[in-house]
Amino acid sequence: MSLTAITGAQVFDGENTLGVTTVLVENGSITRIGCEAPPGAQIVDGRGATLLPGLIDAHVHTSREALALALRFGVTTELEMQGTNTRENRAHISDDDTVADVRSSGFGITPPGGHPSELFPKDFRPGPPAGAKPTGPPPLMPHSTTPEEAVAFIPQLIERGSDYIKFMIDDGSVEGHPGLPMLDQATLNAGVAEAKRHGMLTVAHTLTVDATRMAIEAGIDGLVHLFMDQPHTEEIIGLVKDARMFVVPCVVLNASMMGITGTELADDPRVGSRLDTDWDKTLRSSFGHYPQGKIDDVLATVKALSDAGVDLLAGTDVSMPLPFLGGLAHGASLHHELQYLVRAGLTPAQALRAATATPARRFGLGDRGRIAEGLRADLLLVDGDPTTTITDTLNTRAVWRRGTRLTV
Repeated sequence: MSLTAITGAQVFDGENTLGVTTVLVENGSITRIGCEAPPGAQIVDGRGATLLPGLIDAHVHTSREALALALRFGVTTELEMQGTNTRENRAHISDDDTVADVRSSGFGITPPGGHPSELFPKDFRPGPPAGAKPTGPPPLMPHSTTPEEAVAFIPQLIERGSDYIKFMIDDGSVEGHPGLPMLDQATLNAGVAEAKRHGMLTVAHTLTVDATRMAIEAGIDGLVHLFMDQPHTEEIIGLVKDARMFVVPCVVLNASMMGITGTELADDPRVGSRLDTDWDKTLRSSFGHYPQGKIDDVLATVKALSDAGVDLLAGTDVSMPLPFLGGLAHGASLHHELQYLVRAGLTPAQALRAATATPARRFGLGDRGRIAEGLRADLLLVDGDPTTTITDTLNTRAVWRRGTRLTV
């Protein structure tokens, strides 16, 4: 029986600051809050530090190696928005406390030749590392051009282990490929309705106001991007609010699309010391497809959504260590996103909720995202006080996944 008492730390429980109190962890779960350390417990001295729930990145494309990197930054769960880490493929990850946990949409519903095909060079061939053996069946690619095709793919995605259903709504204009094949409204509506009939959460890729309007009309539950093609209006903020949608702004991705690199973040020794050469090079690069965009417009939209009471979730859209997918790195960029949320006008506590309790609630992950008795002991201990200084989230002192302390 493993028993750990984290003492002397200020506790932010995912929603509120509890003050300095003891948190008891036993056999992978949080068993007591606010007690004396019992005899025989391993004591972790948290004086001068803040204990947070493990962070959740609500928009990634990931792999086992990337999940390991994420965990080193205190990101204990990643939500994959296009990839292969569905239930049928991730048993080895769920049982491995040296990597972050993961949930996945599988592959998003999009037309043949639609987004994200335009992002990759013509000679690019994604796949496992050289010498690696493929595991499981090939992924289901739900290419759809009609309502009937979209409807037919929903039960297949569910059977293959998708945790939620993603729809791509993208004409390529932001990525520099205008005229890209795109779902029409009827196909989107039919697919969303069928997903809801099966009780599935639905999310949409939307980088423009027009795509956002399409998602709202279809009844999408959440937007996993924030539009960046124009400033917000009171009308579009009101539509998102009235639809009770959540939004994953991925400000770090929008910044990268505008040519803003992650160089300043990479120069931070708390970040650079944890990245290998490929990830360092990637973080110092950018997508650079939409230089005409204005980051201040994006930040103003984030603030307007927050002020309207829309649930904001912290996410990054980080994927592979390739410079043409640059400006991002697993784990590190979620901390960067928190900094952007505060720069937009959110309080540090609001930003922390966006990476803990709020994504857990909106994605139905009732066993994590908060420090509460009976929940998973996914925890991050950092020096300082990120509820007042958000950059303190990078002062990692300790990380636990299911009560197992990460050894680095």
